[in-house]
Amino acid sequence: MKRVLSILVAFPLAVILVGLAIANRQSVPLNLDPLRPENPAIPPLSLPFYVFLLCALILGVLIGGMSTWMSQGKFRRMARVRTVEARRWQAEADRLGRERDDNVTASRANERPKALAIPGRA
Repeated sequence: MKRVLSILVAFPLAVILVGLAIANRQSVPLNLDPLRPENPAIPPLSLPFYVFLLCALILGVLIGGMSTWMSQGKFRRMARVRTVEARRWQAEADRLGRERDDNVTASRANERPKALAIPGRA
């Protein structure tokens, strides 16, 4: 089911990206010096427009992923702390269970077997 959904999302997205690339294949200059456009210190970069669009999309995904990862840091830290605590409590419960079982076994070994009373005999 997950694979079918990913295909249903990926295929239309790929068609849209290919259409964008075909429609925007003319070269456009990217000028990184807005103060002196007639004589820029950094030469303008001329690439097809879809390259700039795809780079912006990739950059947006990376920035969004990093911001999400950083904002969830406190939850990951809390999960690590609680995992350590849960393991510690589980080890304590296992230790106490073993001690209880050892005590029950030892007390049963120390008990004298009870004599059966036969009715009519004193």
